[in-house]
Amino acid sequence: MEEEKVILVNDRDEQIGLMPKMEAHEKALLHRAFSVFIFNDKHELMLQQRALGKYHSPGLWTNTCCSHQRDGETNIEAGKRRLEEEMGFVVDLEESISFIYKAPFDNGLTEHEYDYVLLGNYNNEPIINPDEVASWKWMSLEAIKADILFQPDLYTAWFKVIFDKFYEHINISK
Repeated sequence: MEEEKVILVNDRDEQIGLMPKMEAHEKALLHRAFSVFIFNDKHELMLQQRALGKYHSPGLWTNTCCSHQRDGETNIEAGKRRLEEEMGFVVDLEESISFIYKAPFDNGLTEHEYDYVLLGNYNNEPIINPDEVASWKWMSLEAIKADILFQPDLYTAWFKVIFDKFYEHINISK
């Protein structure tokens, strides 16, 4: 099976090529990604704990799901596809904000992403894919923000960036 490719972009999110996912992470090249945030009617965010077998950030808590767009796939199409693959459900999503971040990992790989934040609403339990997700829970944004300050090592790098810089954009309870 051919390795999944990521979409290489410049700092204006203009596509400049495709590259196997692992190679892009080894070379720390900027590529397109997305992060899905699913809220319930109580304004709580569905968090996932990444599966222990993930090649980076295993066992860490993060937003509902995240991944990379495929060539020719819109951000919304990609978000819905991955939400179903990881969490076992699909809902309508809307684009919120986008940003660039770079985070090196202990294993020599680096996430360097042009990340789109996608928002949706859901009130039921997910049917998690154990290859992707170890656990899940609902938490209020206030509780997450406090926990990140208290226990930052329990959360993924991109999730902490979003909370640090873009909290106002994802806080839908206002």
